[in-house]
Amino acid sequence: MKRLWLVFAQSVTVLLAAFFVIATLKPQWLDRRPNLSTVVPVFQSAASTSLEGSVSTSGFSGAARVASPAVVSINTSKAAVNNIHSGDPWFRFFFGDQLQTQPQTGLGSGVIVSPAGYILTNNHVIEEADEIQVVLNDGRKSIAQVIGTDPETDLAILKISLTELPVITLGNSDALLIGDQVLAIGNPFGVGQTVTSGIVSALGRTQLGINTFENFIQTDAAINPGNSGGALVDVNGHLMGINTAIYSRSGGSMGIGFAIPTSTARSVLESIVRDGRVTRGWIGVEPQDLNPELAESFGIASGSGVIITGVLQNGPAAQAGIRPGDVITSVAGREVTTVAQLLSAVAALQPGTPAAMGVMRRDGITQIDVTPGRRNPPPRQDQR
Repeated sequence: MKRLWLVFAQSVTVLLAAFFVIATLKPQWLDRRPNLSTVVPVFQSAASTSLEGSVSTSGFSGAARVASPAVVSINTSKAAVNNIHSGDPWFRFFFGDQLQTQPQTGLGSGVIVSPAGYILTNNHVIEEADEIQVVLNDGRKSIAQVIGTDPETDLAILKISLTELPVITLGNSDALLIGDQVLAIGNPFGVGQTVTSGIVSALGRTQLGINTFENFIQTDAAINPGNSGGALVDVNGHLMGINTAIYSRSGGSMGIGFAIPTSTARSVLESIVRDGRVTRGWIGVEPQDLNPELAESFGIASGSGVIITGVLQNGPAAQAGIRPGDVITSVAGREVTTVAQLLSAVAALQPGTPAAMGVMRRDGITQIDVTPGRRNPPPRQDQR
């Protein structure tokens, strides 16, 4: 028995010695856990996945690839105008060649919206141009024909006669939300097609003094001279607006740009292509926003509608029974709370077709049917 105990003690001693040697020199032999070098921490894996996803699926490169081919550069030119006295030697002696103006050139952008060659751009890009040349992203060039213009929204429709044209998809600008990512595509300063990114900074911007009908998308995507008429697209490459103007003290981008929504551009496009012009309704009233002071004096809630301060004699509104002091709350079922909304809602009416208007008076709310007339565009101003 003593002998067996001695053998057992010696065996345990040898095993402990071997364990000590292995634990000291080769500890990995004793580690039965998975190999840590092949295990990726969860946060690292998530970050890597996110990074890879952003490269391939963030939408910026995809949106640019989808929309860029349909965005064109527009070059305009206007011939030099000779002064009536340019042939008089005495005038030439005193004034020299200053009597003859130099040819004028312009630069802008546009968006192909139809396989038939229709292009959306800004009216101010092509206004008074004698020749308009469109340059596609693939290098093709074509002289464009003006199909129609709408100075009140600063939009114009051109047409080119090329085939196999890339066409942009018109998106739903009414679904845009503040903070949505957008891209601006155009030809700033003539350097070539350029894509900039940003977000929707604000919606429904009005009273900027740019156009008669204003409902701008504001964005911080860099927009510079030459971008006018170009595309504002979402992350799917769908057209959300036509880049039109910037707020700037230096002439360059300061992070405040404005685009005409696709909803407005689509309406103008369809009207011009169908009728050759944009037809808008008119009722002959002078509206004013219902500020708190006016609302209190009339005993109604502020922001309830638009107050009418003047009515044109024998105009559509007067004939229907609308009078000064009335507050219009809706037009054809469309709620209005500002002058800009009222102007836009009335303009969208079909001339000659009665439309119901909600009217608030001291004795309650009533509904009046008004048959709008046709709005005459304002006379063009001499821009020389």
